[in-house]
Amino acid sequence: MDSRIMDSRVTEQVPRLWTPLLMAACVLAASVVGGCAPGGDGARKPLLGFITNGIASFWLIADKGARDAAARYDVDVEVLMPPDGTASDQRRMVQDLLARGVEGIAITPLDPSNQMGLLAEIAQNTLLITHDSDAPESDRLVYIGMDNYLAGRMCGSLLKEAMPEGGTVVLFVGRTGQLNADLRRQGVIDVLMDRSINNTRRDPVDARIEGELFTVLDTRVDQFDFARAKAQAEDALARYPDLDAMVGLFVYNPVQILEAVREAGKLDQITIVGFDEDDVVLEAIKQGTIAGTVVQNPYRYGYESVRVLAALVRGDRSVLPESQFIDIPARTITKDNVDAFRDELEALLGE
Repeated sequence: MDSRIMDSRVTEQVPRLWTPLLMAACVLAASVVGGCAPGGDGARKPLLGFITNGIASFWLIADKGARDAAARYDVDVEVLMPPDGTASDQRRMVQDLLARGVEGIAITPLDPSNQMGLLAEIAQNTLLITHDSDAPESDRLVYIGMDNYLAGRMCGSLLKEAMPEGGTVVLFVGRTGQLNADLRRQGVIDVLMDRSINNTRRDPVDARIEGELFTVLDTRVDQFDFARAKAQAEDALARYPDLDAMVGLFVYNPVQILEAVREAGKLDQITIVGFDEDDVVLEAIKQGTIAGTVVQNPYRYGYESVRVLAALVRGDRSVLPESQFIDIPARTITKDNVDAFRDELEALLGE
């Protein structure tokens, strides 16, 4: 893992629940920085790379899945989290792995339309798969994740259930141009506007979108900057004094929204809907200050990525579905099932 993951900015941004796991992930990654460890028969194990789109509690769960699969399938895995969440970070990580003879890379592309050269370089030199966010025009062998458009629609449905009479909404997202972000955003909008399913539709990011019951006033983008994410939420509250709802589409967005709304004294006025399973969000759902969240399964993203690459390295292509898509469906978490979900998550992480 890049040594800068230990920068103080990181431990401030990752919720306290995840700090011990983050430290463990750093120790493990450091142990394989020098290359593959010898296997039980004296041979070196295949080295695999798992590259995320940034540092967040979400990815610490995926890290656990990747490490568990590496132990199960007798490979070494290096989990790399771009400290600044940029495409240049990812390029540096990829080139370092390729220089060390990595035998397979799983990556979530930050900006697939502008990373085709990098993805081609990976595919030409080793095995390439994508996870969490896809790059379908690349030469990747398979995409592992959920249908982000349908998950966005689930998020929109959650808001409609919480606000049956409708209202004004602002959306918050880490970045646009990243396929999973664009699809989630569009899915939310299409449900709120009572539109049919169409995952190729794209409303402009700066558009005000009006429907019969809901109006999407704005979409705020923070470029994976946690402080900026909170500032965006604060600005939206100030700009739209009659705002009814705020929807956070990246794991840290609802956390920053919640803090901004609480500080503004508007917890009883603003409906908040989130994405992913940050513990702050789960606790807020239990307390009733967040209506609900749509969760992925990052543990399986990590586990399946390593499982598939390990099989491919050993010549087993039966792990590749004809669809080139390994679907790990999203789930909706509300007050009714949040305790059971938290118990499940803690058991999975061995806490």
